[in-house]
Amino acid sequence: MMQLPWKTPARAEALQAALARRILIIDGAMGTMIQRHELQEADYRGERFAHGYDALFAADGHAHGPGCNCEGSDQRGNNDLLSLTRPDVIREIHRQYLDAGADLVETNTFNSTAISLADYRLQHLVRELNREGAALARMECDAAEVRTPDKPRFVIGVLGPTSRTASLSPDVNRPGFRAISFDELADAYREAARGLIEGGADVLMVETVFDTLNAKAALFAIDDVFEEIGARLPVMISGTITDASGRTLSGQTAEAFWYSLRHAQPLGIGLNCALGARDLRQHVAVLAQIADTFVSCHPNAGLPNAFGGYDETPDDMAGVLREFAQSGLINLVGGCCGTTPDHIAAIAAAVRGLPPRAVPAVGAQEQAA
Repeated sequence: MMQLPWKTPARAEALQAALARRILIIDGAMGTMIQRHELQEADYRGERFAHGYDALFAADGHAHGPGCNCEGSDQRGNNDLLSLTRPDVIREIHRQYLDAGADLVETNTFNSTAISLADYRLQHLVRELNREGAALARMECDAAEVRTPDKPRFVIGVLGPTSRTASLSPDVNRPGFRAISFDELADAYREAARGLIEGGADVLMVETVFDTLNAKAALFAIDDVFEEIGARLPVMISGTITDASGRTLSGQTAEAFWYSLRHAQPLGIGLNCALGARDLRQHVAVLAQIADTFVSCHPNAGLPNAFGGYDETPDDMAGVLREFAQSGLINLVGGCCGTTPDHIAAIAAAVRGLPPRAVPAVGAQEQAA
């Protein structure tokens, strides 16, 4: 894979040059911003899918048959579908984050795999959702570059964790059972990656990884797609420490997570979601010490409160993340659940002028040991 040329050499080189100069800013939460619009079922269906089953399924080649529950599928909350039905909302959110100082924006494709879209009976839209999600982000990044020609902006094509885990059984009475296989995951990720590349993503990010085996399937699939097209994009990986144990859901520490995935030679490795910045610090510090690549962090705005909201203010969060930068821990920083353009603007201001983490030489840790 590494012998393949860059698909867009100028973009890849511009990203690497920017990373060498300064700490880059990733955008904040998409879902939090969508919730502010208080959208209804009609918004999610839009004009294209306004007529229920016929438009949602039959028109897109879905085979309707016995046992199919298509007609009753509620699309409210299917945020990825908004890339097709309310692109104005998604573009506005991207624009707000870019105006707040984001260098990289994530596509609205967190659940755009056949596995996750099965909850909405929309598996047939995978490639289109990824392609259009990337295209919307591409349009806003291109427009931002016109406004600020000296500051390139980049599209992160998001590949979410799916709603299944390959390492754990969902049935406590059948510990050997798995609800998904490696091959099924890889198939799902291939189709999503194809769409993201077609839509104009600059980077692919396997993010919110709670199961490293899922991530391995995604990286395997990405390599396959790169071989198909005869070129590659930079790849980033971001895991999730699920609780105070300091481990992912499948049981790995941050150190084990890195060593399990370093073979993919990612542009960056990092952590996002689940915890706030304060609780992530020690785990980001581990990655900063051992990873011979760039390190990213985009935490939640603290832990969820009793109402499912997030209480960390932009200034609170920015102050904590500034210390990350002062301690030389990060190359990219942004926000996850509960964060807004105000959070991103505050984080961007807090790390401005601070040097990025120095990436250690390949094998430096092994030689030191």
